[in-house]
Formats: sequence, C-alpha cells, structure tokens
Amino acid sequence: MPVRKLKEFLDREKVKYVSIVHSPAYTAQEVAQSAHITGREMAKVVIVELDGRMAMAVLPANRKVVLQELRELTGSEEVKFASEAEFRQQFPDCETGAMPPFGNLYGMDVYMAQALSENDQIAFNAGTHTEIIKMAFLDFDRLVQPKVISFTN
Repeated sequence: MPVRKLKEFLDREKVKYVSIVHSPAYTAQEVAQSAHITGREMAKVVIVELDGRMAMAVLPANRKVVLQELRELTGSEEVKFASEAEFRQQFPDCETGAMPPFGNLYGMDVYMAQALSENDQIAFNAGTHTEIIKMAFLDFDRLVQPKVISFTN
C-alpha cells in the first residue's frame, strides 16, 4: 500500500488530514477535478535536477515550472527536469508520477512555489493515482520545511 509510509508519518506527528479516494487520474488538473479541489490548492510534484542532485519542485496544479527562475533562485548552474527513469527508484512505495510532496521522507530538498503558501489547505497525491491527502497548509509547512520561492507561471 503506497500511502502507508505517508499516513504513518502524519499520524505519528498527530496531523489531522482527510484522505480522498477518486477515480484514476494522471495529471494534477485531472486529480483536482476528480476530487473537487481547486487547481490552486492541489499541489503537484515535479522532480528536477539541480546541478545533478534531484529535488522536488512543488507547485499548484494550474501552474508550470520556469526552469530559468528555479536556476536563478537556487543558485544552480544547471537545472533540468528529471526523467521518470531517473527518479522512479527514489519512490519505491509510490506509483510513478503520484509522489507526495514530502521530500523529507525521500531524502530530497523541497522547493515550493510561493502561491501554495497563500492557501489554508493543501492537497496532493498520496502515492497513487486514485488517492489524495488534504491537510492544513501550516502542518505541511511545519513537517516538510520547504524552501518557498517563486518559480512558476
């Protein structure tokens, strides 16, 4: 069960969350529609390589990563999108493309778009293409401690 690691972590930290099961969806916008959540609240995870080191870029479903902004704001020389083949093994308990934005559980830095911090709630894939977790943004911020920067359009 892919979501077990995440739920055990949230339970251990005494975080209140809601698990929402939905029909299979593969893009963040489709997931948001399936679960009746706005694209602003639905966080998607994009795996990037910053100078050869993998990291999570977490942004609203209705936004896109601007690599040039990410490069400048992280002080990296080279920034590129990681391929599924490159990052799949980092997430053995997740379906490919359904990773939760908890880089701390996978040994990755998390760079989060400023726009997500403006929400009271955050929702994200829970390791599968059929379940999301919705929780208070402040709890997410406390647990993950993402680096908040503006790298989207």
